[in-house]
Amino acid sequence: MSNLELAPSVMRFYGETVNEDDRLRSSADGRMELARTRELLRRFLPPAPARVLDVGGGTGVHAEWLVKDGYDVKLVDPVPRHVEIASGVCSAVVGDARDLSEPDDSFEVVQLLGPLYHLPAPEDRRAALAEAQRVVKPGGLVAAAAINRYASLFEHVTYAHLHTERIRESVSGILETAVYDGVRGFTLSYFHRAEELVAELVESGLTDVQVFGIEGPAWSLVKTAEQQPGDGPTDELISSAMEAARMAEPYPELLAASSHLLAVGRTPMGNDRCKQNGGQQF
Repeated sequence: MSNLELAPSVMRFYGETVNEDDRLRSSADGRMELARTRELLRRFLPPAPARVLDVGGGTGVHAEWLVKDGYDVKLVDPVPRHVEIASGVCSAVVGDARDLSEPDDSFEVVQLLGPLYHLPAPEDRRAALAEAQRVVKPGGLVAAAAINRYASLFEHVTYAHLHTERIRESVSGILETAVYDGVRGFTLSYFHRAEELVAELVESGLTDVQVFGIEGPAWSLVKTAEQQPGDGPTDELISSAMEAARMAEPYPELLAASSHLLAVGRTPMGNDRCKQNGGQQF
């Protein structure tokens, strides 16, 4: 295990306060996030039974469908409670995205579907991306998720309290600094703009980088229907919002409306591996 430590608020949030597995399986926008992440990754994954390292994989909610698809999955997460639960799904160990114990060139795929959220320092995000590239094979896939810079703006409208002074000031701070301090509610977090996420992957040396809005531009309508009085979102509304996410993919200006972003890129082959290569930037 790495000697590096996550912020205490992050460990407390996931270790004691929230069940991330429940959010992704139970809430309407969480189900959209899970389904769309799966849908997008399946476009780029190599054929099973390729080896996948799920870094920051939580309780194994993504590892579960990967295993069912036939992949050989190992999960790494800094929260012991997560690892204990995930061990029922796949091989799982406690570890840190910035200092992985896996050997070089040992996986066809490395996914970082959570670590970049909670590493506000640029050097920590660079370290996580460098480690992902170290353990993935030449030509292998690296997939990294991020929270969109503007997600809190849309989300707090769904709770109908963005106009209150405390929430307005909190969300304004995120928009200005890209960081939430984790004092109340959510934990210490970093919020990416789409072009920034692409740039970080490109600067790390990944090639053929593409970025997607996971939930798309209509996710907050679904969340509003769930949060406000009424019967909640209908299946038809959720299906329409999912289709909006797919239809929005060719239009980079709509990325800013998604709650989460997913960027994918590949490690260079052979001698090109140590070079800084440009990827697809919109």
